[in-house]
Amino acid sequence: MRWRSVLKALPTVVLVVDIVIRVVAVVAVPRNRRPSSAMAWLMTIFVAPIPGSLLFGLIGSTKLPRDRREKQREINQRILDSTADLDTKSATVETDPPWFGTVVQLNRTLGAMPLSPGNTARLLPDYRSSIEAMTAAVDEAEQYVHVEFYILTRDETTFPFFDALARAHQRGVTVRVLYDHWATIRNPQGRVTRDWLRASGIAFEEMLPFHPTKGMWRRPDLRNHRKIVVVDGDVAFTGSQNMTDPSYNKRGNIRRGLQWKDLMVRLDGPAAIGLNALFLTDWYSETDDLPVIDRDPEKVRRATGPDAIDCQVVPSGPGFDGENNLRLFNALVYGAQERLIIASPYFVPDDSMLYAITTAAERGVDVQLFACEVADQFLVYHAQRSYYETLLRAGVRIFLYEKPTVLHSKHFTVDDDVAVVGSSNMDMRSFSLNFEVSLLVRSSHFVTRMREVEDDYRSRSREVKLDAWLSRPAGLQVLDNVARLTAAVQ
Repeated sequence: MRWRSVLKALPTVVLVVDIVIRVVAVVAVPRNRRPSSAMAWLMTIFVAPIPGSLLFGLIGSTKLPRDRREKQREINQRILDSTADLDTKSATVETDPPWFGTVVQLNRTLGAMPLSPGNTARLLPDYRSSIEAMTAAVDEAEQYVHVEFYILTRDETTFPFFDALARAHQRGVTVRVLYDHWATIRNPQGRVTRDWLRASGIAFEEMLPFHPTKGMWRRPDLRNHRKIVVVDGDVAFTGSQNMTDPSYNKRGNIRRGLQWKDLMVRLDGPAAIGLNALFLTDWYSETDDLPVIDRDPEKVRRATGPDAIDCQVVPSGPGFDGENNLRLFNALVYGAQERLIIASPYFVPDDSMLYAITTAAERGVDVQLFACEVADQFLVYHAQRSYYETLLRAGVRIFLYEKPTVLHSKHFTVDDDVAVVGSSNMDMRSFSLNFEVSLLVRSSHFVTRMREVEDDYRSRSREVKLDAWLSRPAGLQVLDNVARLTAAVQ
C-alpha cells in the first residue's frame, strides 16, 4: 500500500519540482548574463528541467571561486604597480591613429600593461621554426626561463625545447614552467610530460587544477589559454601556438592528417618585461610565491629607427571584471577606417562583436575573415558557420584555409598601423572563460610583415561566396543553426 501511495503521488511531486525549477531559473539565470546566453540556458532548462538545472549548476557560472577572485584582484593591482615605471610616452606619437590613445587608456584602465616603445619583433609563422627559435633563446638564458602554455607536451617535435630546458636547469638557470592542467593532462603525452618534469627537477605548476576529490573545485572549463616564454626579461615569445606536435598527438587528428598552423612573435625589448609580469602573476596565483625579479627598466635595450615598435601586453580572463579582450577588439574594429583583416579559427562572436564587424563592412571598410575549411571541434565549427550568411550579406569577405591544415592563428590588422597577435580567439569562450593574452602593436612596418602572412593565407584559401553558401544542403544549414545555440550557453 505504501508503495502504491508513493507511486500515485510521484506525478504530482515531479510536476511541482518541474514548476519550481522553471520559476527559479527565470529569476536566477538572467542575472548579470548576456540576454543570448540567458535565453540559451533557459531553453536548456525548460526542455530538460532536471538535467538542464544540474548542468547549469556545474558550468553556469563564469566566476572563479571567491578566494581565487580575491587573489586575482591583488594580482591585477600588482600588474599595474610592477609596470608603472614603464608607462612612458611613445617616441612615435606623431604617427598615432587619432583613436589609438583612447584604446591604450582603455586597456590600462582594465588592467593591461603600459604601451612600451622601443621593441623589435620577429614573426614566426612556421610551426617547427617557431619551436627552434624558442629553443635557441632558452639555450642563451643566463638568469631565468619562464614557460607558460595551455598545452605543453614532450614529444618528437618538442624534444629539443625540453632538452634546452634541462640544459638551462643544469647550468644553474632558474626554470619555471606553467601549463594548463586540464588541457595538458588530457593530451596523450600529458602525463608523460609531467613525469619528465618531476624527474628533471624543474619547478612546474599546473594552472587551474581540477581535482574535486582534493577540494580543488571550480567550473572545469575555466582554463588558462596563454602561451608565453620569457628569457632573462630581454626576450619573449607569445602568440597562438602550443608547445606540442602540430597534430596534438591525437589519433583522430593523425588519422585525418590534421596539422595545426600558428603564428608566434619573438619580442626583444621592454614588452618582454610586461609578458614576464604576467607570467609571474600566474605563477603567484598557483603557488602563493611571487618571485622577485630585479630589472631596471632604464637598462632594458630599446630599439630605435623604423623597426622599433610600440607594444602593449593585454591580459584578460575570468579574473578581470571586464571582458578586456572583447572590449579591445570592439574598440579596434570601430577604429578601422580602410581595412580590417581577422584570423580566428573559432569565430563565434557575441552580438557586440558581430555588430561591430558588420558595421565596419557596411561603412566601407575592407573586412576579411580567415577561418578553417576543416576543424577539430564539431560544435564550434558548425556554430561558426552559422554567422557566415550575416557576414557575407554585410560585405565581409570570408576565406577558408585549405584542409587538412587547421589555421590556428589568432590575430588581426587594422588599417596600416595597428595589429593584435595573441592567444585569444574571437569567441565567447575566449571572451569570458579563458585566461588569454593579447599583444597590441602599433607599427606600419610590423603591419606590412603581417600583410605578408595574410597574403600567404589568402593564396592557400578559397573564398566563400554568398550564392554558393546559401545553396549548401539544408541539413547542414539546420546543423549550423542548432550548433549556434550551444555557443551561447556559458
